[in-house]
Amino acid sequence: MQGILEAISSYITTLGPSVVLPILITLFGLALGLKFGKAFRAGLTIGIGFIGINLVLGLLGGQVGPAAQAMATNFGVQLSIVDVGWPSSAAIAFGSTIGAIIIPLGLLVNVILLLTGLTRTLDIDLWNYWHSALIGALVGALTGNFWLGILSAAVHLAVILSMGDITAPVVQKYFKLPDISFPHGTSAPYGLLAFPLNWLFDRIPGLKNWDATPEGIQKRFGIFGESLMMGLILGLVIGVMAFPFQNPAEDIAKILILAVSLAAAMFLLPRMVGILMEGLMPISEAARVFVQKKFPGRKFYIGLDSAVAVGQPSVIATSLIMVPITLVLAIVLAPLGNQVLPLVDLATLPFIVAVMVAVFRGNIVRSIIGGSILVALGLFIATWIAPAFTKIAVDSGFQLGEGQTVISSLVDGANPMTGLFMAAGNGGTIGVIVASVVCLAFVVTTKIMLDRRDKKQEAAAETATQA
Repeated sequence: MQGILEAISSYITTLGPSVVLPILITLFGLALGLKFGKAFRAGLTIGIGFIGINLVLGLLGGQVGPAAQAMATNFGVQLSIVDVGWPSSAAIAFGSTIGAIIIPLGLLVNVILLLTGLTRTLDIDLWNYWHSALIGALVGALTGNFWLGILSAAVHLAVILSMGDITAPVVQKYFKLPDISFPHGTSAPYGLLAFPLNWLFDRIPGLKNWDATPEGIQKRFGIFGESLMMGLILGLVIGVMAFPFQNPAEDIAKILILAVSLAAAMFLLPRMVGILMEGLMPISEAARVFVQKKFPGRKFYIGLDSAVAVGQPSVIATSLIMVPITLVLAIVLAPLGNQVLPLVDLATLPFIVAVMVAVFRGNIVRSIIGGSILVALGLFIATWIAPAFTKIAVDSGFQLGEGQTVISSLVDGANPMTGLFMAAGNGGTIGVIVASVVCLAFVVTTKIMLDRRDKKQEAAAETATQA
């Protein structure tokens, strides 16, 4: 039986999200009562949207990566732990013993939580179960116990679903995504931590009234506040920092290519997300009708990858500004213990800040400040987990690059949830059990809190209607 599950999981991960998601969306649409043609078209359109988003992000990564490496060289960075990026992290996670069964495990956990009412999210983003597989593999390596790793992966899945439920209202309102949540292992924890930061920012004179949304910036700066112009300007700034005219003709060409590429990314990403949303809307509407009919009074969300949000101007602008900031933070924090050199995952900063931006209501200044605080803390987490991360990488068959002895990543190496389960794993069996109990208490508390909030909103709406 285990061999069959491993084979199915391996085949699904080989196909990747751009193939698996259209199939799942089509089946989901049929289950919701859509005709085959409409369900299939919706699924295929969503798959095309994801391919488009990945192409633009590939352009972004292909330009930002070399520029980041050049900046690191210019800054004289000497850090011993290499950021190998999320593609390597996902491969390591899926290549582990826990990764082999993470998809059926994730589906089981999600179904149990839905049936018991402990979550409102049906997570159809099976590909991103790798985040939980990485947690499980990490704990398994630290404790030497496979079953503690399985427990940790399952608990992590449950907590991320709850985080998706908590942040769903702000995600739906800000990104205009009805009935959608982001139970994404990268984005959800940062989104949750953004709430207390936003409360703090609301109480800081000057900052609390600063309209630093793209709309506010465009109103003040005109054409230079438009998203594609912001991409062009940020590309020029990053380019000058990366290629400081040591070879004028060649460096000027690199700077201009980088600037136009970032402008293209800022311009194209919203279009790609628009294609994805075209496919998502009939599914979302069918889900709303289905839930109202079968489960009157109950809320239901479709869980997706936060890639749906990365094309929003505030998200992409924040992440581009965060590229040089993250490198500077790595250098400044080196004397305090950071040893991670951010490289590959600099292109994935949009995923780190996506839900945070929604919580900060699109305020780029708040998003940069909040992102800088959390990334700074994350660099220490990524440094801390690096030996264990390297061990599970080698155990899963990952080949270290030339000169690499210790590796880590920003996604998910710097993630707060990774730090939590790292601490639990270091505590052995007792540590994992205590962490699991605390996490499950968080899941139950979240349900109670959200149910109470809904009742208050319903009561307020009824009072307003009667008035």
